[in-house]
Amino acid sequence: MDIEIDAEAKDKRLNRLVALTVVVLSIFMGVGQVKDGNIVQDMAQAQSNAVDRWGEYQATKTKLHIDETALAQSKALAGLGGTAVQASAGAEQTRLTAEMAKYQKEIPELKAQAEGFQNDYDALNVHDDQFDASDATIGIAVAIAAVAALSESFPALIVAWLFGSFGMAMGIAGFFGLALKSPLANLLS
Repeated sequence: MDIEIDAEAKDKRLNRLVALTVVVLSIFMGVGQVKDGNIVQDMAQAQSNAVDRWGEYQATKTKLHIDETALAQSKALAGLGGTAVQASAGAEQTRLTAEMAKYQKEIPELKAQAEGFQNDYDALNVHDDQFDASDATIGIAVAIAAVAALSESFPALIVAWLFGSFGMAMGIAGFFGLALKSPLANLLS
């Protein structure tokens, strides 16, 4: 009868540890998913901004090319025409030259902005990958903890703690913006 009481006490201790493990990991995972959702929104905004700037960059380069072509045509026509045509062409050439200078100034600025937004996206993606690795390993940890309770296996619970610890480390890195790279990131992406 003493053996049954000891076994029952051991089962309760294991079940309490499993329950505590599942609660802690589930809460951490829930909070991590909120933060990850915010990161994903920021990534979408950065990507949208990058696409917009690249579009402006391409449009500005196209306008520059059109004005360069128009300037060349205006010079050619001015050489063929009389004084009135030359005066009109001269005014148009001045306008085109001013536009081209404006575009030449804007092009590198737009490129730098687009690359900046792309860099923002890439930096956020590292943290998104950290939360993804955290979710995956914490999910595995919870599943192993459930198996530990069903099989009454303390070693299985230790394995669950190992997976949970890794998942929490990745989540903490994501919360605090640490540069911890997940070995799962390359595998999962």
